[in-house]
Amino acid sequence: MKLSEREIIGQGFRYPIELHEDFQGLSEKLNSLPKVSKVYILTSREIAGIYEKYITKELNSLKVPFSFIYLKPGEKNKHIDRVKKVYNQLIETDADRKSVVIAFGGGVVGDFAGFIAATYQRGVRFVQVPTTLLACVDSSVGGKVAVNVDSGKNMVGAFYQPEFVFAPLFTLSTLPEKEWSCGLAEIAKHAFLDGGEFLNKIAESERTDYSANSAILRYAIEESVRVKSGIVAQDEKESGLRAVLNLGHTTGHAIESLTQYKKYSHGEAVAVGLVTALLLSCELVGFSESNFQKAIHLMKRLKLPTRLEEKPEEILKHMEHDKKKEGSSLKFVLLEDFGKPKFGVSVERKTILEILKRQKGKL
Repeated sequence: MKLSEREIIGQGFRYPIELHEDFQGLSEKLNSLPKVSKVYILTSREIAGIYEKYITKELNSLKVPFSFIYLKPGEKNKHIDRVKKVYNQLIETDADRKSVVIAFGGGVVGDFAGFIAATYQRGVRFVQVPTTLLACVDSSVGGKVAVNVDSGKNMVGAFYQPEFVFAPLFTLSTLPEKEWSCGLAEIAKHAFLDGGEFLNKIAESERTDYSANSAILRYAIEESVRVKSGIVAQDEKESGLRAVLNLGHTTGHAIESLTQYKKYSHGEAVAVGLVTALLLSCELVGFSESNFQKAIHLMKRLKLPTRLEEKPEEILKHMEHDKKKEGSSLKFVLLEDFGKPKFGVSVERKTILEILKRQKGKL
């Protein structure tokens, strides 16, 4: 059953983002796409082990053949070296430009499958079926797709919008704790960017309030989608405003790269990065101490990490590879106030290092 729908409309693209109880209705959506020859579901064996039988039952109503392509799980496997194998699988099964690629999984699967769809035969149609909270609130919305290279995360990619996003919320019932942290960190980020009632409701919630069928979870997903889709509709290719969605990600990506994507989930790294950005905001653009304490209180209620564990000098070194670097300084997204982000703020390395050292202390 469909729970809600929001349409994202931008320059040259328009598609719905739908929340559903389960997979019912997915085949109908796919059958409504014109001139489809075959459907490929890219997923991890981990996700397939739990949900393949359910999605297969739904997809048996398709008018065209479908097949699964299995990916190795984890950020380290979202690598350019893995792409060739999937291209070959598509070629060997006669995938053509009328084929549709479904990303069935979390953010890693969505990024990888989207990159495949964007580049195979110069682009085939693409559908997002997110199964994690992070994917529902962030990575499935907005059309950013990418793979990693040895020297950095998401360094090779594209802006490639899906035909639609179909989020079956019952898949969230099997999420491990780290995956909840992933999604809740992005929800916190969106709440900081938006301010207002959204922020206040999340600030009043506790980690234990969130479950697959809870009202606060559905509210948080719907509001996060509202915030992100509104920004993406104005600036699809990050030439300006969309950069605010990188709040927390400069430090977050550096932490992930330094720890080789093993110690932290993406959301945990972003949570630590949010604190870096908030400390810099207090230092440089007038973000108030009371707002800072409210943000830290919210993050702790959601059981998100706030303290930096790694060496500040090593974090700074890994920031050098960030796409947001320009010239001799590093560019950050900061907050003048909740709901008032400022992107493209140049921060000197000395200041960054001082803030990282402060964050390594107790918060």
